[in-house]
Amino acid sequence: MKTICFYFEIHQLRQLKRYRFFDIGSDHYYYDDYANASAVAEIAENSYIPALTTLLDMIKENNGDFKVALSASGVGLEMLELYAPQVIELLKELAKTGCCEFLCEPYSHGLSSLVSPVAFKEEVERMKRKVKELFGKQPKVLRNSGLIYSDEIGEMAASMGFKGMLAEGAKHILAWKSPHFVYNCANASGLKLLLRDYKLSDDISLRFSNPAWSEYPLFAETYVDWIAELPREEQVVNIFMNLSALGMAQPLSSNILEFMKAIPALAKERGITFSTPSDIVEKFKSVGPLEVPYPTSWMDEERDTTSWLGNSLQREAFNKLYSVAERVALSDDKKLQQDWDYLQAAENFRFMTTKQNGIIPERCIYESPYDAFTNYMNILGDFMARVRAQYPDDIDNEELSALQQVIDNQEVEIIQLTAELEALKAKAAKPRKKAATKE
Repeated sequence: MKTICFYFEIHQLRQLKRYRFFDIGSDHYYYDDYANASAVAEIAENSYIPALTTLLDMIKENNGDFKVALSASGVGLEMLELYAPQVIELLKELAKTGCCEFLCEPYSHGLSSLVSPVAFKEEVERMKRKVKELFGKQPKVLRNSGLIYSDEIGEMAASMGFKGMLAEGAKHILAWKSPHFVYNCANASGLKLLLRDYKLSDDISLRFSNPAWSEYPLFAETYVDWIAELPREEQVVNIFMNLSALGMAQPLSSNILEFMKAIPALAKERGITFSTPSDIVEKFKSVGPLEVPYPTSWMDEERDTTSWLGNSLQREAFNKLYSVAERVALSDDKKLQQDWDYLQAAENFRFMTTKQNGIIPERCIYESPYDAFTNYMNILGDFMARVRAQYPDDIDNEELSALQQVIDNQEVEIIQLTAELEALKAKAAKPRKKAATKE
């Protein structure tokens, strides 16, 4: 029996303001609050609120037969808590249904997995705690920023206790294989991989309202038929996209939400079910390892990391930022840590892209990739000066590593003690339940 896994990503960039070279050392606030408030209000009104309300209705109207998965970056959740708390309330309502799974991802929506295992693991562990705090459940499946995945990243995910991870069903990795099976990480057989069907995903997120598309207008009946007609043995269909596709990339006037609402009933008629990523990890066996020696992503035709790190400007900014990663990790300065999260966001590097692929990237306040680079590097200059003020360059790497090891050991101990506490709470709750039953 075929099953569909719908997954939607939520992220909101903390936009940077115009920052001049002469501001370095005198202005430590880097953000355009008006632009951020306006951007969140717009996306909440035109996408997040109507889209999440629709998903909630789909669950209720289909008596729990419809299931969905969501993830949100920590930075995105902070922005929503500040400027659109009604979106957080809708997310909590979805969590209560039991039909919506919340996945984990790096807190900053950054690219730390490509360069700093320590920073990556710290972000993911912090995001685990945020998801548990807001939505009441510990995430079991990981989704990396930009759906970035490689054998090495999968190994890190497995070491953190995840049972599954999302990845792109890139042609150059799959070759003759289909994305409609469950695979496992080549370096950690216990980690199952759910691969995105980029065609079916992009049919909704990119092409749905395009009148020049050969399949326009796309009806829900046609879409579900495409899935039903896949070979019988291809049972897992993963449709992953940004939540903003519902209302922003595809405007509400295109009837995108009506299209989505029609899918569950049509799928049921054809014997197709819906599953969360954890459902799939538990129910489906891996057909074998998938080797991904170099990072893949869901960006552009290349499905790699060149959208963020394809030119010398991007790599210079990226390397400069992560050159202070160890020092930032040692700091207990909350403002510095918060700026670190915001500066890591992948879009900051995306604004610097010079790729010529027919797609004009959104650049916010920037006129060109060189403008984006200059502004970011000015901010980074001030940020790094603040880091060095706490941990000067004359502190050698060995000393930093020793301090970091102490912190890492404390983190491991905290995780172990938390697990023990949860186990004791669960054990203590059992006698109370038995006593209540007898009464």
